[in-house]
Amino acid sequence: MDIIRKAEEKDSENIWKLMKELAVFEKYINSFTITPEIVKQSGFHKNPPDFHCIVAECNNKIAGILVYYFLPFTAQNRPAIYMKELYVDENYRGQKIGEKLMYFIKEEAIKNNCQVIKWTVAPWNEGGKIFYERLGAKENNDWLNYEWNIENNY
Repeated sequence: MDIIRKAEEKDSENIWKLMKELAVFEKYINSFTITPEIVKQSGFHKNPPDFHCIVAECNNKIAGILVYYFLPFTAQNRPAIYMKELYVDENYRGQKIGEKLMYFIKEEAIKNNCQVIKWTVAPWNEGGKIFYERLGAKENNDWLNYEWNIENNY
């Protein structure tokens, strides 16, 4: 039986494990500096928290995570949700866990009067793109992503 629920502080270590697996999958493990203590402090001890998390629990094990935060102001004068991470342990894939996590965040967006859920996908992640499009998401080509690494810009 799958349980989809909001994460609790006791989930911090398992959330971190899946975040680390995602860092390996998305090829940024060399710059991954998150620890279980950071997850606990940032997600459960700050008010407001730096992030929110939904977990999929299967047989008392955290099998998937969806990490998000709110963008409180948009041009439409409504908040948006930014989905930072969606990851399902490879031992649990093919069981619609990712889909259940996405529908849970959709309900969270509706409850919080959000107009849109935004996220990015690595261009090489064909499986991810197919998954999101199957749910009805559309690629947004209206904007280009930029980033400014201020630590290496002297």
